[in-house]
Amino acid sequence: MKETPLSNCEKRFLLKAIEERKRLDGRECYDYRNLRISFGSDYGCCIVELGKTRILGQVSCELVTPKPNRATEGILFFNLELSPMASPAFEPGRQPELLVKLNRLLERCLRNSKCIDTESLCVVAGEKVWQIRVDLHVLNHNGNLIDAASIAAIVALCHFRRPDVSVQGEEVTLYTPEERDPVPLSIHHMPICVSFAFFQQGTFLLVDPSEQEERVMDGLLVIAMNKHREICTIQSSGGIMLLKDQVLRCSKITGVKVAEITALIQKALENDQKVRKEGGKCGFAESVPNQRITAFKIEQAPVDTKDVQEQAEEIIAKAFPPSEVMATPVLWTSGTAQIGEGLENSWGDFEGSEREEEEDEIAQDEPITVEDQNLETGDASVRTRNQKDETIVLSDSEEEDVVILEPEVTNKNRTETSPKQDTMSKKTGGKKKKKRATK
Repeated sequence: MKETPLSNCEKRFLLKAIEERKRLDGRECYDYRNLRISFGSDYGCCIVELGKTRILGQVSCELVTPKPNRATEGILFFNLELSPMASPAFEPGRQPELLVKLNRLLERCLRNSKCIDTESLCVVAGEKVWQIRVDLHVLNHNGNLIDAASIAAIVALCHFRRPDVSVQGEEVTLYTPEERDPVPLSIHHMPICVSFAFFQQGTFLLVDPSEQEERVMDGLLVIAMNKHREICTIQSSGGIMLLKDQVLRCSKITGVKVAEITALIQKALENDQKVRKEGGKCGFAESVPNQRITAFKIEQAPVDTKDVQEQAEEIIAKAFPPSEVMATPVLWTSGTAQIGEGLENSWGDFEGSEREEEEDEIAQDEPITVEDQNLETGDASVRTRNQKDETIVLSDSEEEDVVILEPEVTNKNRTETSPKQDTMSKKTGGKKKKKRATK
């Protein structure tokens, strides 16, 4: 995945701010970002934070066979990894040009400058030497990786302790940390890289560029120096032409910055060693500030558990008895009760329900008389009259047709007609006969 390029508006904004001697994070042109160093629970493990750029450094060692041309010298190996966790621009399984450039610069800065006494790593000449491996993992990339990587590497080497070894004849004995104290590495000096970004063909200069400033810069100058003002290496990239005065000015600024960073590293190492000797807690978890939610701690409140029984008896004795709120229970029927003021409970009235059931049974057993049958037939005749007057209308929602049905006339309904209807039918029949006779 390629990194998101800056738009033309962002580039013009950054360059305009640099021309006005301003930076996005509020720093001056020669200011470094805040540097923070924290150590792990094991020797040789540290995390260096340069602003938001974070790098984890880990040092390990093992006994190997030395190189034939250097039989009495140990081996120093550096490995820098750029994972997609640090930036989406870093793809897994592929080595970008930046990674190759950083590894070569670290080797020239630390190994070629002879900052570590490699001859002290020899155990048996030509047979056994210590191989020191420095692994650097970029956790977050926010610009100026080379400076943060060089600081993390030298801090991890200064903090590392290798196991003690004894040689008796041809036998090599390796001691654990419990048997003998680990031995620190022999370090002559601490070379530290300082990066300078140039803009508009060297007109403007910035120290410790951020990620956005690195995208719009024209060239980069890296100077590695120790606190004795000895230049270990210089690298220029970007294809810009620098004057002698510009390089001298950058070297003077590097001397000041390296002295400040070296003092900070030594102070961090002394504090960690002091905490370990006193038996205090150490590790990355202890270095997290308490203001953050991830490290929020609540102090335990002391609780006195002495004389708990006596205190409980005193509290019970001093307590007032409860007021008489509960009234005497009222028994309505067996198995039920009422306490306090309230309506009468009818759940337990079994006698009333039994009476109703008996009345229903008696009503079913009674014979039906003639008067009751007459009443029933009268009700049926009333229902048929109502049915005659009303018409049934059925509608179908799909076809939208209306069908009108007339109620069927049964034999029973014909027999149950009133005497008035009979007389009317007789009169109409007589009139029809008279008309036929006249014809």
